[in-house]
Amino acid sequence: MTDITIKQAAEMLLANDDILVLMHRSPDGDTIGCGYALCAALRKLGKRAQPVCSDILPRVFSFLTESFEQQTFEPGFIVSVDVATETLLGEGLSVYKDRIELCIDHHPSNTGFARCGVVDGSAGACALIIAKLIREMGVKFDPFIADAIFTGVATDTGCFVFSNASAEIHRTAAEMIENGADSAMITRLIFETKSRSRLELEKMVLESLRYFHDGRTALITVTSAMMMLSGAEEGETEGIASIPRQIEGVTIGITVRERGEGSYRISVRTSDGADASRICAALGGGGHKAAAGCSIEGDLETVIKTITDAAEQELDRMI
Repeated sequence: MTDITIKQAAEMLLANDDILVLMHRSPDGDTIGCGYALCAALRKLGKRAQPVCSDILPRVFSFLTESFEQQTFEPGFIVSVDVATETLLGEGLSVYKDRIELCIDHHPSNTGFARCGVVDGSAGACALIIAKLIREMGVKFDPFIADAIFTGVATDTGCFVFSNASAEIHRTAAEMIENGADSAMITRLIFETKSRSRLELEKMVLESLRYFHDGRTALITVTSAMMMLSGAEEGETEGIASIPRQIEGVTIGITVRERGEGSYRISVRTSDGADASRICAALGGGGHKAAAGCSIEGDLETVIKTITDAAEQELDRMI
């Protein structure tokens, strides 16, 4: 992948049309905010642009997704947003993995799968990069774009409480509010409103809580059976991975999510100097220092041992 500047990325987008914007599977607020903000900006320039995802988008983001008119066209230019590796596109978008012209991302572990890329590992959210790109293209922020960018920066910083909530993140959020972002509505929907099914799921998840390494590591599991019994939808798992790290004395919080028979998605959240990306990189994953992920195959107990052993190695490095 050729690293390019935001100015060069803007020039590429301005020179093309029929632009497909790929979001990652298990979509969160950052990839959705990026996808919809970028497409809205491109449409203001008179271009056809459509965000797409392998998975169903969570209902909580319907304030962005439901009002956005769908466009159908043969892609002439393909962009990915907030996608660190082509495997995160999911099966539904794998047909495009060799045609991605531009990757916009903020994960230091980005594998360089696109032809060109703007990857800023210091950005607290990919939406921060998208905001810069939209400015560079000369598009003015309107309330919809502002809502989308605000959603991205708010969700990837845990409503501005994570260590990646930099001064630039706060300035960008303030700029979006000045341009019409409904910050009160967005934060209430995403961070304060929970369905009954989500609460039922949380109750089951808390019953799965286990401690390791003298309480410095906490682990929860989210099984397919829990999802079925609670009635929770895929999008209602947003924020679950933060639960174990919130416990006093815990340095490494781990969430083991069943994705299929013998397949588990691991989310790691860290504090106090522990490096989540190093833990996950050892198992074929990646991410950021405070938040990372990977996938592990096997039975549940074997998977738990594998990830907790990796966590123990990280704790040993900190001594």
